[in-house]
Amino acid sequence: MGLTQLDRRRFLGSSLCAATGTCAGMASLAKALPRVTNPRATSGDQRFEPAWSDLLTITVGPAKADIVGTTEVAIQAAVDYVARLGSGTVKILPGEYRCRNSVFLASKIRVVGSGADSVLLKDPMAKSELVEDSDWYDQEITLSSSDGFRLGDGVFLTVAKPDAGGIVNLKRTLVARDGNRFKLDRPLRKNVWISGESTCATLFPLFSGEYLEDIVIENLSFDGNRENNENLNGNYGGCIWLQDCNRVRMTDLTVRNYHGDGISWQICHDVVVERCHSHDNVDLGLHPGSGSQRPLIRNNTLERNGIGLFWCWGVKYGLAENNRIVDSVKHGMTIGHNDTDNVIRNNEIIGSGIGGILFRDPRQGKDFWANRNLVERNRIVDSGGDEGIAIDVSGQTKDVVIADNEILDTRAPAQRVGIRLGTETKNISLTNNTIKGFATPIHDLRA
Repeated sequence: MGLTQLDRRRFLGSSLCAATGTCAGMASLAKALPRVTNPRATSGDQRFEPAWSDLLTITVGPAKADIVGTTEVAIQAAVDYVARLGSGTVKILPGEYRCRNSVFLASKIRVVGSGADSVLLKDPMAKSELVEDSDWYDQEITLSSSDGFRLGDGVFLTVAKPDAGGIVNLKRTLVARDGNRFKLDRPLRKNVWISGESTCATLFPLFSGEYLEDIVIENLSFDGNRENNENLNGNYGGCIWLQDCNRVRMTDLTVRNYHGDGISWQICHDVVVERCHSHDNVDLGLHPGSGSQRPLIRNNTLERNGIGLFWCWGVKYGLAENNRIVDSVKHGMTIGHNDTDNVIRNNEIIGSGIGGILFRDPRQGKDFWANRNLVERNRIVDSGGDEGIAIDVSGQTKDVVIADNEILDTRAPAQRVGIRLGTETKNISLTNNTIKGFATPIHDLRA
């Protein structure tokens, strides 16, 4: 049977998309097809789904719930149940839920709490040195002491000396034991040798997700119990930590007191973080991580974090809008390594310890600076100490627009600077900014 003219266009369009790796063919195909007016649940169709009036909901709580419990085990059971059926909602009822491991999320689920009344709290950390070598093919470790460790615990394995077996940062779960000897849920696939001063600690994100899509997390509180836990780097953890995920929405969350980041998402695309309160976290309030495309960060309050909002490496086409960033220990916001084509708009950044907004100087490659970004209509107040800088554009940053911002210092001017442009910066447009209260409103080192 021969192809019709329409069929030929569809075939050629899809072939072009596959051959070039672009979306041009798919866009052409979509225009050629009739509009879907009555979607049905059809096996394998991931594009269209009816707007169902009711979805499966499983409740978790201390009492009168589908799954009764007050630990991450009960929440995990609900997540796994809903995930097995394809989609649905996990409703976390009021209560305090003590966590000794992450809740591992699943695709196509919604987790919703009861606001401030639903709190996930991390238990205090246990830590021990390793006393036996474990090779990369092993699935067990031996600790000097098992005090504080239980089966089911989430653990973080590290090697302090990288030359003794390679750099190691691994997250695993303890699943069996014989005295101080523990089996892990997965093989190591790295050498964890005692010559590297290897340690094991019960450190983990409270919510964790990898290689997932279509997730909603709403109306929950997370407490990292920072006083009783050591630091976990934001590339591996946080109150909430995601890796390689697509289409995630996080709204009306409180994430606090984590000895690391509040919310960290790495190589995750189309992530929305809205109306969240991230406060008193040791490192970063919000961490759109390396390679993340199109983050939407708006209407959040970020208070007393190490850095309020940290754009990591290669974060592109994002929008940070209407956020309030207060009393950051270091900078209110930083942007750097290959973070391009983003918009920073209508944010309020107050009382930052070192500076308001920093364009970092990565220096790793030919053109790794935060180019082609727009900074407009922000209000930046009282940034840094006596030599504080409200907006610091460093390195070889280029093609940046800084417009219509209100940049104020209400203290004695000291040696503070409103906007500083580094000697190698290029094509930095400064338009209609109000700058008051500084010893030097604009310090252009290129002059």
